[in-house]
Amino acid sequence: MSSSPEPVLDANLAVALNALLAEQSVTRAAARLHTSPAAMSRTLARLRRILQDPLLVRAGQTMVPTPRAQALRDEAASVVRRLGALLTPGAGVDPAVLRGTFTLQAADLVGAALAPGLLRLAGQEAPGVSLRFRAEEWEAGPALRDGRIDLEIGSIDHVDPETRVEELVTLRMAAAVRPGHPLTEGPLTPDRLAAAEHVVVSRRGRFTGPLDTALAERNLHRRVAVVLPGHLAAMTLAARSDVVCLVPTAPPGAADSPPDRRRHRPRPAPPRHPAAPAAAGHRHGVAPPPGGRRRPPLAPRRRPQDPSRIRRPDRLRHSGNSGLPEGRGLRT
Repeated sequence: MSSSPEPVLDANLAVALNALLAEQSVTRAAARLHTSPAAMSRTLARLRRILQDPLLVRAGQTMVPTPRAQALRDEAASVVRRLGALLTPGAGVDPAVLRGTFTLQAADLVGAALAPGLLRLAGQEAPGVSLRFRAEEWEAGPALRDGRIDLEIGSIDHVDPETRVEELVTLRMAAAVRPGHPLTEGPLTPDRLAAAEHVVVSRRGRFTGPLDTALAERNLHRRVAVVLPGHLAAMTLAARSDVVCLVPTAPPGAADSPPDRRRHRPRPAPPRHPAAPAAAGHRHGVAPPPGGRRRPPLAPRRRPQDPSRIRRPDRLRHSGNSGLPEGRGLRT
């Protein structure tokens, strides 16, 4: 049993009908809708065929509505008003009335740095919102497309058409070692850094990164003893052994993070030390840094049409500018 196809509705006909019934003149209706009298006359003829009624009839020098047109006048005006409301951009979402849970995917170190600031912002601006941090998966994985997360914060290699990335801040990478490590004695040079054993943080198990590119430009090569998926585990290993761990540090002018940062003396990094730009929001390309490849370690991929998430990258930028934790027993 076949069903007849639904009729194709032209909303412009409702707008034209409303103008014709309100103006009771083809010429004035055309001027109202910024079209020509000839085009409006053709539209009136089309409306007459559809409604099977003349709608407007000439009476001397004027046109008057038929009884059917008079009955349709208020309804046509109401339909046009509803169409206008339907097609008008919505007002911005008020965070104070939001209720629900926002799920963010971030590296352990980044999550630890962002959580305090985001909790303060949520308490001040969106008290009905709860935050859920999930452990990282692969960069640019399917979690956002699948609806399992609202925001991805991580290193993004490529751009998907349905996602956006906005750069937040550039974090300088520093070499972290245990107190008393040989690298803490004397200046830290590229040769001494390359001669040490390293732990690399990579979700994909990669043994190389921007530091290797920078060292290769000086004909130097480092030995990577172990690869771990998170910074906190790598920092713990560095605190208990002689491996060197690269960790992101706060941008210049950022507040110190309590209380471990105050306990450790910063050390100068070797020349052309790699930097990592933190990005969030609308996905876009990031330029490479001197001596190494830049990738955005903070990049929320989100659905563009979701108004409740529009302001989040900007709020991340403010909450993420606090210092990053360095970990107990480490010196940078």
